[in-house]
Amino acid sequence: MLGEKQKAVNVKLVDGEIVRGWIEYYDRNMIRLTREGAPNLFIFKHEIMYIAEGGGREVSRKRDAAKPAVQRDPGVNSANETGK
Repeated sequence: MLGEKQKAVNVKLVDGEIVRGWIEYYDRNMIRLTREGAPNLFIFKHEIMYIAEGGGREVSRKRDAAKPAVQRDPGVNSANETGK
């Protein structure tokens, strides 16, 4: 259950905003979204479009891994880079 394991979630609101955190508490009408480095939110369920698992730091690592490690200038050959 999401509320018991502090699983990272993305909450998309009906206005299109996406907030990230973990569900610390929920009841019939609302959820409490706890966030790192930002204020906690109480969100009424009628304002939520959907809740999806994932996000947070894990998403950031995947995004960084997709970037090329080094971009080389095509005008510089490897002999010039090593000092030969």
